[in-house]
Amino acid sequence: MGVLKYKPAKSLRLIGEERTARKFPNLQVLNSYWVGEDGRSKWFEVMMVDPDQPAIKADKDLNWITQKQHTKRVFRGLTSAGKKVRSLRRKGKGAEKFRPSKKTGSKGEK
Repeated sequence: MGVLKYKPAKSLRLIGEERTARKFPNLQVLNSYWVGEDGRSKWFEVMMVDPDQPAIKADKDLNWITQKQHTKRVFRGLTSAGKKVRSLRRKGKGAEKFRPSKKTGSKGEK
């Protein structure tokens, strides 16, 4: 007997990002994208940055990741996959219930 209609709270892409971040604790995850899949597995390429690298610190487009508040951003749902899981891609009218997260929006204060 199988269990039906139970969906995981995280996407496979987000799980892959988190596993990669655990494997390389000195790097920060920027983003990831789908590479391929077969009947059993899905593969994602995860882009990571070393915030202690002098070239990253000198780069004006990437030096924001060297700041203290951007550490462990994948575990806080700040990557693109994390924002999608938290329903933060919605904008405009009707999106008020999804911010700051799905779980708090349904309980809403009156």
